[in-house]
Amino acid sequence: MTDAAGRRAAPTAPTSAAVAHRAGVSRATVSYVLNGQAAGRVGEAAQARVRAAAEELGYVPHAAARSLRAGRGSIVLLAAPADTAPAFGPLFSAFLAGFQSALHRLGYTGVLHGAGAASPMAAARAWAELRPAAVLTLHEPALDAPAVELLRRAGTAAVLTHGPPAIPGAHTLLLDQEEAGLRAGAHLLGRGRRRIGVVRPAEAGLAAFAGPRLAGVRAAAAGHPCAEVRPLDLALTEESAAALAAAWPDLGLDSVFAYNDEYAMLLMRALQDAGHTIGGGPGRIAVVGADDLLLARLLRPRLTSVRAEITPPDRIAALVDTLIRHPGTAPATHHLGTFHIEARESA
Repeated sequence: MTDAAGRRAAPTAPTSAAVAHRAGVSRATVSYVLNGQAAGRVGEAAQARVRAAAEELGYVPHAAARSLRAGRGSIVLLAAPADTAPAFGPLFSAFLAGFQSALHRLGYTGVLHGAGAASPMAAARAWAELRPAAVLTLHEPALDAPAVELLRRAGTAAVLTHGPPAIPGAHTLLLDQEEAGLRAGAHLLGRGRRRIGVVRPAEAGLAAFAGPRLAGVRAAAAGHPCAEVRPLDLALTEESAAALAAAWPDLGLDSVFAYNDEYAMLLMRALQDAGHTIGGGPGRIAVVGADDLLLARLLRPRLTSVRAEITPPDRIAALVDTLIRHPGTAPATHHLGTFHIEARESA
């Protein structure tokens, strides 16, 4: 169809009234059938007619209207700015896939919201427009109490933030990144290393994770008066790694804990290309990564890595479901797991 100017008009969406007319039933019957509430109310024959009419017309129930009838939404919003999410690495992608699948089985739709925001309140306003049943902040911006209150007033039953710190009114999901650094530092110190470099990503958005990991290494080194811990900024590029490897003799470091396995593998290759030997023996540079990726185990020498033992995504989805169904649950800290070392030849 075109308008008077010859432009193609947008198609008109079919309505539940049209479905009801074609199926020969009431609009209430259409609602019961297409919203999974027909049991004991609508006969099998009428249900079949409604589904056939909806398919013929291309009718799909309106999610917002369904949420109003149910008294809560079905969207679980996962907030992670698009310019930082790729830097989280494959573990984040695997978690996200498992979590969204688990939410779907519970009747929710997981939506990854990638837009940035200038402030916690601006972020909360943008999220509240979607009327989510729950919001999980996986990264910046960090919320504050007024932003949480705005979301709750808009109908969001559960707000969960990554911690620390705990935000008033919100539940905290805690995977202590300082522990990752503590495990790596203790491992290197236990093998006689005393001059430890700690790689911090130069990419934006990862300081909230890299900072605590550096603090963990420093905490481990505090019990060794002669130990030195030096932060090393590294971009995820061959050029940046080559520059750091070229400067290595002047740094005087005997080991390094990289932010994750990807940064560790990049630096290992650059150090080897510069003539250095990687490993746990005398005169070698010990390297520890994090995340324990399969690819890191295929390197030679195999990469020692800090492995996170994280709560399975389906259990986190079940927690979210419980908090949505019981919005008055007092905010609490939910620990998502712990870390341990997978020791291999690189350290």
